[in-house]
Amino acid sequence: MDNSLRGRTVVVTGGTRGVGAGIARAFAEAGAEVVVCARRAPEVPLAGAEFMPLDLRDPPAVHAFFAALPRLDVLVNNAGGTPYRLLTDATPERHARVVELNLVAPLTASLAAYEHLRRAHGSIVMIGSVSGTRPSPGSAAYGAAKAGLDNLARSMAVEWAPYIRVNTLVVGMVRTEQSHLHYGDEAGVAAVARTVPLGRLAEPADVGAAAVFLASPAAAYITGASLHVHGGGERPAFLDAATAHKGDET
Repeated sequence: MDNSLRGRTVVVTGGTRGVGAGIARAFAEAGAEVVVCARRAPEVPLAGAEFMPLDLRDPPAVHAFFAALPRLDVLVNNAGGTPYRLLTDATPERHARVVELNLVAPLTASLAAYEHLRRAHGSIVMIGSVSGTRPSPGSAAYGAAKAGLDNLARSMAVEWAPYIRVNTLVVGMVRTEQSHLHYGDEAGVAAVARTVPLGRLAEPADVGAAAVFLASPAAAYITGASLHVHGGGERPAFLDAATAHKGDET
């Protein structure tokens, strides 16, 4: 099937590095006109993408940004993230800022983009996380926000049908330039990769390809869906702890 998005305009929030940059590159390769926005410009310009500065936690600036666009066909709400932080190691205000960035900001951007997307019969792709579907110690506020984002997308898909499709990518562990902050050195990354059924972490391009699919004509009848991009998820811990079949492989 033809996944081409040639001639479409796509905005990728937080699209200057890591997963966001991989998404932006995938849309550019599919022929789209790509705009990436973030508070800071990318250290290395992204081929095929235009950068525009934007603080997604500033609602008036977000509305002005989208109002100035001549057209918009696809919005990818990618901006987000959190440092590792146990609940008792931070104030409620700091946790609230994590929720603001990962849940409130995508809602603000989607509302600001609504009229453009309705006219274009466009698409929204939320970038969710497996942290929203399982316990997330050390990133509890982030996991709660991502769980809320998935529910927001499902509700939005119903309210805004048939004019705008809204879907979520539930993303697992991705190898980016910041992987060492989460997993340590190469040995740590390799050890973590062995816990994934497919035997490796995702690359940003894997997430980008899935985002292009959900925004493309190939997914014209898909809305309100959650597509897992996690390499098969996590092997259940009890399988390695159980002793029932320990001698079967000798």
